[in-house]
Amino acid sequence: MHTAEFAADPHAAYDKMRAEGPAAPVELAPGVDATLVVDYQTARSVLQNTTDFSKDARHWKALMEGRIALDSPVVPMMAFRPNAMFTDGTVHLRLRKAVTDSLDRLNIGRIRRDAEPIAAFLIDQFSERGRADLLNDYAKLLPLLLFNKLFGCPAGIGDRLTTSMSAMFDGRDALKASEDITTCLMELIALKRREPGDDVTSWLIQHPAGLNDEELKDQLVMMMGAGVEPERNLIGNALLLLLSGSSSRGAGMLPEEAVDHVLWNNSPIANYATHYPLRDVDLGGVRVEAGTPLMISFGGANSDPALGAARESLSKGAHLAWGAGPHACPAKSPATVISLTAIEAVLNALPDLALDVSAEELQWRPGPFHRALATLPVRFTPTPGTRVAALRTPASTTPRPRTIAPSHIPVAPSPHSDLKKARKGFWSTFLDIFRV
Repeated sequence: MHTAEFAADPHAAYDKMRAEGPAAPVELAPGVDATLVVDYQTARSVLQNTTDFSKDARHWKALMEGRIALDSPVVPMMAFRPNAMFTDGTVHLRLRKAVTDSLDRLNIGRIRRDAEPIAAFLIDQFSERGRADLLNDYAKLLPLLLFNKLFGCPAGIGDRLTTSMSAMFDGRDALKASEDITTCLMELIALKRREPGDDVTSWLIQHPAGLNDEELKDQLVMMMGAGVEPERNLIGNALLLLLSGSSSRGAGMLPEEAVDHVLWNNSPIANYATHYPLRDVDLGGVRVEAGTPLMISFGGANSDPALGAARESLSKGAHLAWGAGPHACPAKSPATVISLTAIEAVLNALPDLALDVSAEELQWRPGPFHRALATLPVRFTPTPGTRVAALRTPASTTPRPRTIAPSHIPVAPSPHSDLKKARKGFWSTFLDIFRV
């Protein structure tokens, strides 16, 4: 599942596995074996079963016994963290309530208000060129910057966090990136304990569950990680659908329809929700040993022919893109609003947007977990980068920044900037523009 061949056509692999049974042995990365559930009913059954399966990765025998290298590219996504994703029972309920209560304080209007200026800022960076990579110049960056806003990140922390989160998801020294993220978040937590704000980090700190700093850090890692990568893939995959000839965009496919289509057919997170059998189990004739990873294929389950009628109507309640059971995604509404805001913003700003290559030429990023484009090159009529200026309040006199080179996430400013000028990151540059 880590090969380019699998990334190019995962549904062919799912169909082949399903023909043999509800689940099949797979290799997630070199030397990392698992069982992948591709049958819809079996997947739903596992997701809802808290008796025979655990989400706690400390049950993963091969990892606990040292047979999996800690620098394996899948370990940061699978190893235990004391957060709501990797815990069970009362511990899970306590942590999940803190997360869901905090997310519930984000209303739809606020998310749109925060997302729209970020979208305008990013579009301004490439609109004068007439060409862009909508994946790396836009869909990848918007969720990162938006989460900086929603979680109350100041400039320096936000720049470093943006860089490290991007590196972790791109597989660039994932272990170091994970360590850097931890450092950034611990700084953010210390800051918000001293100076609380109207943001998710402060709300988590103030929650009656009384999370300690380690628990806070791990909930933030989960919330950012579970939001950023799926969000960029949802935006990118939906834009591809809207811009490709086969989608009949000219015939009137709406962004909402494109998002629903992607959730059914190109799930942004295609394979995840790892469970560990607490005893040997039989899944429709497929034996799965206790303590071995049992992963749910959302992409495979959603393409199960047994869902024919639901797939034809694109019933929102039937697909498993958001998961199911006690660990189902708690951020469906915010995630949908973010994706629709991003898609509508770029389509409205660049009305003649078109793919710069055929859809068949596009490459999909290898990896066992995601369904993610590597790039999304587009062309359009060049337009002035004045969208941010139109959004700024009249009191602001900050000049519009020089265009930032695409496909690079700048480093954070040096603490000794008077001695050595460091290039500003996207987040600090954005904050400078809207500072009044």
